[in-house]
Amino acid sequence: MTKETPLFKELEEESKETTTARLFNHLFQACNILRGPINQDEYKSYVIPILFFKRMSDVYDEENKDAEAKYKENAKKFPEDELHKFLIPKGCHWNDVRLTSEDVGKAIVDAMTGIEKANPTSLSGLFSSFDDANWTDKNKLSDARLKELVDHMSTLKVGNQNYSADVMGDAYEYLIKKFADLSKKNAGEFYTPRSVVRLMVRILNPQPGETVYDGACGTGGMLIEAIRHMKDKRAAYGRIFGQEKNLATSAIARMNLYLHGAEDFCVEQGDTLRNPLFVKNNRLQTFDCVVANPPFGMKKWGADVFAADKFGRNEWGTPTDSNADFAWIQHFVKSTDPKKGRAAVVMPQGALFHSGKDGEIRRKLVESDKLEGVITLVGGLFYGSGVSACILVVNNAKPKERRGKIMLVDASTIYTPLRAQNVMTEENVDEAFTLYTGFADVPGKAKLVSIDDVKERGYSLAVNGYIEREAKETIDPEAVKKRFFEAVDDVKRAEDKLRELLKKEGLLK
Repeated sequence: MTKETPLFKELEEESKETTTARLFNHLFQACNILRGPINQDEYKSYVIPILFFKRMSDVYDEENKDAEAKYKENAKKFPEDELHKFLIPKGCHWNDVRLTSEDVGKAIVDAMTGIEKANPTSLSGLFSSFDDANWTDKNKLSDARLKELVDHMSTLKVGNQNYSADVMGDAYEYLIKKFADLSKKNAGEFYTPRSVVRLMVRILNPQPGETVYDGACGTGGMLIEAIRHMKDKRAAYGRIFGQEKNLATSAIARMNLYLHGAEDFCVEQGDTLRNPLFVKNNRLQTFDCVVANPPFGMKKWGADVFAADKFGRNEWGTPTDSNADFAWIQHFVKSTDPKKGRAAVVMPQGALFHSGKDGEIRRKLVESDKLEGVITLVGGLFYGSGVSACILVVNNAKPKERRGKIMLVDASTIYTPLRAQNVMTEENVDEAFTLYTGFADVPGKAKLVSIDDVKERGYSLAVNGYIEREAKETIDPEAVKKRFFEAVDDVKRAEDKLRELLKKEGLLK
C-alpha cells in the first residue's frame, strides 16, 4: 500500500487529528492548574507564552543534538546563531526554570526577558507584551502552583521531532479558539471562525511569490491560512505582513506564525487607521492580497486624523467618528496593488445599506468598479457579536467579463446549527465558494447584478433586495390534521397486528 492510497491518507489524517487533540488536551490541562487565582479571561496570558517558551527550549535542544551528530566535536566551534533559529542565553532555558523551587515566577520572567534580549530582531517584546500576566505575585500564584504548572508542561516534549509545525500550530489554534469560547466579550476581534477565513482565502487564491497583508490581524489566523493555501512556506518568506493594535494579541499572532512554521514575516503593533506602519517612500505600501476582519462599528477611531490622511485613504470621504467601517474599507482598498491587487474584508451587513456618509462612500466604491462581490453570512458565526456579517470582495484586475458587474451571494442559509453557535462546515464553505466563483444566477442563492442595477436601488447592496428566496410550499392545516390522524390509525393497526402475532407464538396471553 502506497501513501497515495485513500486508506493510507485517511489513517494519516486521523493520526494527525488524534495527535493534535491529545496535545491540545495536555495544554488545556495547564489552565486547570491555574484555575482559582487566575480568571479564565487571563488564561491565554499565561498558557500561551509558557507553551512558546517550552517549544523554543525543546527545539533548541534538538538543534544542539543535530549539530553534535553532524559536526561531532567541531559543533562547539560554530557560532550560536548558525546553529539555532532562536538563541537561548545561559540561565534562560526551560530546564533552568524547572530546577527552580523558590521565586519560580521571577525565574520565568527572567528567562523570558533574557530570550527577548538575545533575539532583538525577531522576539523583541514577545513575552513582555502580556502585561496582564503577573508571574511574580505570590499572593496570586504561589511557588507551589507555578512549580506544578512547570512540572506539568515538562512531562511533554514539544520539539519539532515530537510535533510537526502543522500539528503544533493546529493545537495552538484549538487553544486560541478555546480561550475565545471562555471569553466571548471581545473574542470577535480576537478570533475569526476558521471556516470564514478559508472561504476568504480561497476566493483571493494567493499564489507563491505574492504578498499578503492583514491590517487587523488579531491572532494571525488569516495570514496562516494564506501560507497554507500557497502550500509552500518558503514561497511566503518575506511576503507576509500584519498589523494589530492590541499589544498582547500582536504577540500571540507572532507566536502563532512561528509555531505554524512560518519564519520570515512581519507583524507590527499599532493603530492601523491612525498610524499605518507599512509605508514605502511616504506612500502606503500595497499588496497583492489583502484579507481582514476589522472590529465592527469602532467609535472614536480618529476621524479627524483620517480627514487629513496623508496617504489619501479618505479619497471617497471620511466616515463619522461613531463608526469606522468605511474607513477600514478605504484603507484596505488603498492597500491593494493598483494593477493586480484584490481584497476580502469582513463587514457587518449594515455596511451594505446604511445611508449618510457611509452610503456616499459605498456609492463611490460601487462606481469605481473595484467591488467584485458580496457574500452575506448567517448570524451567530462570530464570537461576541449578534451582528450578521458579510464579506466584501475587491478586485483591481477584474476579468473583462466581470467588469461593470457585482456577484451577490446569499450564504445566510449555508451553515450548520450547533447548540451554542452556528458554524460553517467544509461542505458549507465549498457550497458558498462554488456559488461565488460560478458568477451566475442561482435562484434563491446568487445573483449577478450590474452597476446600473445597484444604482437603481440607491446603491444599496443588501443582498436580500436582489435575491428572492424560493417560496416554500404551504400546506393546508386540514390536510396536516388528516395526515396526523391517518398516521395514528396506522400505528394502532400495527400494534394490533403485533399483538396477534405474539399471541399466536404464545408470547402474550
